[in-house]
Amino acid sequence: MSFVSTFTLSGLELTRFFFAMVLLLFTAHSFGFLFYEAKLPRVIGEIFGGLVLGPTLLGYVAPDTENWVFGAFPSEGQLISVISYIGLVLLMFISGFEIQRAFSKEDRKIATSFLVGATFVPFIIGMLVPYIYNFSAYSGPNGNMLSLAIIVGIGVSVTSIPVISKIFIDLKIMNTRFAKIVLAIATVEDVIQFAALAIATGVGASASTSLSLIGYTAFVTVAFFGAAMLGLPRLIRYTIRSRFDVLVKFHPSRYALFLCFLMVALASLLNVNIVFGAFLAGVAVGMMPEEVFALAKSQVKSISLAVFTPVYFAVVGLKLDLVHSFDILFFLGFLVFSTALKGGGALVVGRLIKQRRLPSLNLAIALNARGGPGIVLATVA
Repeated sequence: MSFVSTFTLSGLELTRFFFAMVLLLFTAHSFGFLFYEAKLPRVIGEIFGGLVLGPTLLGYVAPDTENWVFGAFPSEGQLISVISYIGLVLLMFISGFEIQRAFSKEDRKIATSFLVGATFVPFIIGMLVPYIYNFSAYSGPNGNMLSLAIIVGIGVSVTSIPVISKIFIDLKIMNTRFAKIVLAIATVEDVIQFAALAIATGVGASASTSLSLIGYTAFVTVAFFGAAMLGLPRLIRYTIRSRFDVLVKFHPSRYALFLCFLMVALASLLNVNIVFGAFLAGVAVGMMPEEVFALAKSQVKSISLAVFTPVYFAVVGLKLDLVHSFDILFFLGFLVFSTALKGGGALVVGRLIKQRRLPSLNLAIALNARGGPGIVLATVA
């Protein structure tokens, strides 16, 4: 087989692939719209659309039909997975745009207190859980317990910026001090989550855990973060001020996407999780003056949310088999435990810093919105 032939699909294979993609997009958007009309998050509808097409429903009722659509030829699943990963990368890229960077001294004090009590403490307790409760069934092919512990810690402590932002917009409280504090906490959590996830996936690639491996993985991740936050904004500013400014002035979307995929490629090369690279690229682009990348951010967000991100969430549902591989008791137990741990931490902090009970309760509820990052965590880990 020649090198060129590996890039070629037959007419029938292309037809079947695009049919599968159209079906995924149709069900994702259809159920997303229905859930939106029911005042529920659109993303849940997109995942539900994938569930309908996967082994949970179509594969259970008509397995031959499911295989005809999604197993038409050996590499069809890989092609769909590539489109899904592009959706994940773009989702993290546009999430980086939303990172909050300017806060008052008083807001920083409150946010820091809740960050410690409702994020760091639950994260540490969550990391201890796999060593107490038997999580061996969820430890992955290499059975690395440290990697699993980090994943569980992230799972019980993360807050979703996209989900909580949408809730604040719907409630018309996006510009309030309360919303700003919640988003400040969620911003720091997002950075910590993707850094920790990068370490977890790096460590999890090995069956054994050594101090040198942990140290190396942590060093590479932190160095990558530092280099990205220091170097990428400088690279963008240099391009804007140099004779190459035409790249940004006339093709801002192309330049932004180039930076995104450059960071993803570098992250993969360094064995750092690719979502971290995309997220940092989004943060760097978001740090630029609004007039520079405003149109680019809008265009990238539009195409991502219209095509690639719905496919990503639909594929999440497509991979789930809730008929044969869903432990309802474990699910309910983890849900109650993580909600109580994060919410309880927020209430305790509110009492310690003499916050009134209602604002503390509101923070406890708001910080329990996991959504997008939780789904990313589940699919990447």
